[in-house]
Amino acid sequence: MGKNHSNPTKRLGVAAIALFICSSPAVAEVPADPLQSPVWKALGETFFGDSDVRFDPRVRVIMPQIAENQRSFPVAVDARTISGVKRILIFADLNPIPLAIDYVLADAAPYLATNIKLDQRTPVRGAVQLKDGSWLVSGAWVDAAGGGCSMPPLSRARGDWSQHLGEIRGGAWHTEGGDRVRLAMRHPMDTGFVANIPTYHLESLALTDADGKIFGSLAIEASVAEDPVITVIVAPSKSAKLLVTGRDTNGIDYDATLAIMDRPVGLASALK
Repeated sequence: MGKNHSNPTKRLGVAAIALFICSSPAVAEVPADPLQSPVWKALGETFFGDSDVRFDPRVRVIMPQIAENQRSFPVAVDARTISGVKRILIFADLNPIPLAIDYVLADAAPYLATNIKLDQRTPVRGAVQLKDGSWLVSGAWVDAAGGGCSMPPLSRARGDWSQHLGEIRGGAWHTEGGDRVRLAMRHPMDTGFVANIPTYHLESLALTDADGKIFGSLAIEASVAEDPVITVIVAPSKSAKLLVTGRDTNGIDYDATLAIMDRPVGLASALK
């Protein structure tokens, strides 16, 4: 009789692997895109991983339908009707740098507004992550002439960018829904897509009050517009001042102190 060369241990190992595969939890798939973006699946897997994702109109993405200025396109994400939001993303599918801002909330309302660059006609979206780890997404197509990411910043064309680099103006004032904070920062926000100009941009901002209370932190990409303007709404503070700290990709640190006013005032006069 011929010898049986099969290996019981090997057979057991194969069976164990098969059992593991069959018993492993299924990987969540991103849902079909109502906007039919050609890159939605890849972006969804990159941004959301295995988390559950749903499209939800309660995530209000407030923006024009046409980009009159592709260098600076206003976008606001308002999810204040949704409870348990811990994170907000703003991204444009077809930009060479899709993600603009990743905002991690600590003690703040789920609201974020800024201006971004648009490189072509693209879906622009807001996504919010809930405490259970799931994501809610909304957005719309925006018509744009294009080139926003590949144009040199105006401050570089004027030649005065280095004279104003790091300047911060800001305003903070009490409102019924919390303390509204608006920051305007001077920075070229270079994307790296302009000849002989490497990528250089603000990469982080954090908001606290004078007592050390943390409101939130923002990771910022080069697809945010030159001289970024960012608006958030934080929880009411017992402190009379808010502290802003940040850093850019060259390791330069930024800081400012904002006096919290009872009514809106000019940005410069609110900065102490």
